[in-house]
Amino acid sequence: MSRVTIIMLIILVILIAVLIFLYFYGKKLQARQTESEAQIQAMKQPMTLLVIDKKKLKLKESGLPDQVIQQTPWYAKRSKVCVVKAKVGPQFVNFMCDDKIFDLIPVKKQVKAMVSGIYIVEVKGLRGRLQTDGTPKKKSLLEKLQEKAGAKPVE
Repeated sequence: MSRVTIIMLIILVILIAVLIFLYFYGKKLQARQTESEAQIQAMKQPMTLLVIDKKKLKLKESGLPDQVIQQTPWYAKRSKVCVVKAKVGPQFVNFMCDDKIFDLIPVKKQVKAMVSGIYIVEVKGLRGRLQTDGTPKKKSLLEKLQEKAGAKPVE
């Protein structure tokens, strides 16, 4: 066998080993995620919140308790999280939430939320329905060119 084929076989074996490792590691992470989701769903409780402010901040700048920051993995500390500052009774509390829920939360309004610890799981409007932002979705370059040319958009 030539030298090139031996090198290609070694690279192929290494790639297959990496893919197998990633497959099993992904299954492990997925099992951990479903377990934590079940735990969050079991511990959720309804609360009435007066939302004061909402922002996407880095974890260190978010104002969350030190225990939360210490428990997060090192790779997640640099990422931005959705932080909601709300008034619960007489206290001001910083909550975390998911990106999907973050868009639904109105600012300076009272909402009924399902909260698990400091994590907002679900949001419902207290008076009326929640309004999603009426801002139109930004058009891509291809959509702008098609609109200019008068062509039908590609779906």
